[in-house]
Amino acid sequence: MTATTRRLAVATALAATALLAAAPLATADEGPAAAPKLTAATLEAAHEAASAPATLDTLSRFFAREGAVARTAAAPRIAAETVPVRTLSAAFVAGRPGAAPSTLDYLAATAVSSDGRKASLWTVPGAGARWQVVNIATGDDEARYTALGARKLPGGTVFREPQIDAWYVHDASRVLPLDEDATAAVGAKGTTLDAYRTRVKEAYGDKLPGSGYAESGKAGGYGPEAAPGTGAAPAPGPALADAAATGTPDTALTTVSTMAGAGALLALALGGATAVRHRIRTRRHPAPDA
Repeated sequence: MTATTRRLAVATALAATALLAAAPLATADEGPAAAPKLTAATLEAAHEAASAPATLDTLSRFFAREGAVARTAAAPRIAAETVPVRTLSAAFVAGRPGAAPSTLDYLAATAVSSDGRKASLWTVPGAGARWQVVNIATGDDEARYTALGARKLPGGTVFREPQIDAWYVHDASRVLPLDEDATAAVGAKGTTLDAYRTRVKEAYGDKLPGSGYAESGKAGGYGPEAAPGTGAAPAPGPALADAAATGTPDTALTTVSTMAGAGALLALALGGATAVRHRIRTRRHPAPDA
């Protein structure tokens, strides 16, 4: 891969406790929250969570963690646009009729430090109509690839294949690469949606929830039910609504019954990977013809 990610232990999740304390969390008795629609109001609520004073305070510590800028001088600001972030759908991999290629994982806002560095804030529904930030990741991949996809295929849907850290944009018939990892997978000119489905089914079809691979716990399997791999045990995080029933990538997020107070790890719907992560400074690059 041209971009590397590494897991962070809950205990070192950059003072996530202080960040999450600003919003009440669901309890086991409350059950999952209703899945909100992806609307202008939803995007605004997520942006407000990213712009909250407690979030900005945590961002100041985040940007100052390596001494690049003083905490008091970081002066982080939140970019105007909040973007939906989608990942490859298990239902699509399984070949379920009408399944959308991707499902909505979270909404991302971009924070910018006074020295120009950027970070992505991952937000999910909290209690009531409130949203909460569950992770801060270096860089602005989510916003950059959303913008790149809009330019490369207007009206298309941007999504990520986490197993190979590849970003794509698709419409009803095509899947186009947005970075080097995606180009290596589908070629510089992309591929048809049917051919892409065949590729991911061959790659991951035997690793879906309920498969022998997933139940054995190898590499966490595939899907939200997958067991965590080695390393720090992940705290419960947001579960992902199944978009297959409606066939739309805009089926939204739900929250699981509890989130740990030591920090939130977002349970991505692929590979059992924990998502509180720090993106290494080696950056992936857009596809050459993007």
